[in-house]
Amino acid sequence: MYVADSRAGTPETPAAAPSADSAARPLAGRRRPAVAPTVLALGAVSLITDVSSEMVTAVLPLYLVAGLGLSPLGFGLLDGIYNGFSALVRLVGGHLADRGGGRHKWVAGAGYALSAACKPLLLVAQTLTPIGLILAADRTGKGLRTAPRDALISLSSTPENRGRAFGVHRALDTAGALLGPLVAFLILRATVDGYDAVFTVSFCVAVVGVLVLVLFVPGGAGTKDGTGRPTGTDADTGRAGEPGAEAPALPALPAPARPTLRAALALLHRPELRRITVCALLLGLATVSDSFVFLLLQRRLGVPDRWFALLPLGTAAAFLLLAVPLGRLADRAGRWRVFLGGHGALLLAYALLLSSWQGTATACAVLLLHGGFYAATDGVLMAAASDSVPRELRSSGLALVQTGQALARFACSLGFGAAWTAWGDRTALTASAVLLALCAVFALCLRPIRPTTPSEGLV
Repeated sequence: MYVADSRAGTPETPAAAPSADSAARPLAGRRRPAVAPTVLALGAVSLITDVSSEMVTAVLPLYLVAGLGLSPLGFGLLDGIYNGFSALVRLVGGHLADRGGGRHKWVAGAGYALSAACKPLLLVAQTLTPIGLILAADRTGKGLRTAPRDALISLSSTPENRGRAFGVHRALDTAGALLGPLVAFLILRATVDGYDAVFTVSFCVAVVGVLVLVLFVPGGAGTKDGTGRPTGTDADTGRAGEPGAEAPALPALPAPARPTLRAALALLHRPELRRITVCALLLGLATVSDSFVFLLLQRRLGVPDRWFALLPLGTAAAFLLLAVPLGRLADRAGRWRVFLGGHGALLLAYALLLSSWQGTATACAVLLLHGGFYAATDGVLMAAASDSVPRELRSSGLALVQTGQALARFACSLGFGAAWTAWGDRTALTASAVLLALCAVFALCLRPIRPTTPSEGLV
């Protein structure tokens, strides 16, 4: 089940036939798997959970705007809650996972369970306030689970393949995002009370995801890479991930025996992590949420309501196809270059939405660029941040970056919804495009400094 060849041959000497006692020891030519089993198990959990969450996400904009009659400002408020409320608890989730010395799995599991419990509550909520509270609780679950999950991925990987590991996980995650809208579309077409059926099925699928996490994701502090040994290079050890390879020790903050919130916040004293966090925050301020992008596409192309749930499929398909290749490219060419390139793709998507071009080709190009943006930024940002955080505070360090980005996207959703209500969608998108271009230039100038270990190349 590993995403790698299990045997490495040499051109000079063919592989010898195994002897009678060779089964008791590993083959000399055997390679380590490129992606650890923990990453694959977490990818399966994310796939199932994303089927559940994306079923709701695919129908929620239309349900709120067309079904319940919310204004763009009201929808912007709920969308901001949906995309940014998790920022309020990400540091808590990261701290609990680090402080427990091996609670990453269980803190993540609590987050998955909380999000699952919120799905059936959407069946009874009909007004802005209860829907906002339910979405806030759902996003609280996401905030609790995201940093511990990404820490498990990081701790199960070496710096040389960390971008690929995150790419594989995001690809599996996106496979769920691809299936979720399709399932929602089929349910809407097959049932009379379509929205209620979508929310019910979403809850059942989410429960399955929690069960897979509990049964198949390894727990405890002894997170290992694909070799069965503890993971290699971390920002506090300076030891290379390849067996027997050594690298110069990196300067590191002393990690306390029992991680604290003060120690987590002190991670911002690290120049690399501080710059990554600031850049993620600034670029998040100009990142229009997916729901608004799909609503803009529907308006431009006149997509019927019953087909709206299929629009996220284009973004998810592009993300799925590009996540692993761009993760590998980030490992080789530099994670920060790929990260900024992803925002360039998003800027092109905005330009197409603002152009006079119409038709299916324009819609496909926008969705392809939108998916490429996520493939080049989501996992790549976490891989870049992981290189600057000691393993004892891995969840907390990743949560710092995620918190800044989520708060910025929360502000963007509120601002974009208000601008759409006051001046129209075109003016709002133009302002976002200009802001994104300015923030990208600033991030290019403020890029993280080059680390001392060559194999960790962020730039």
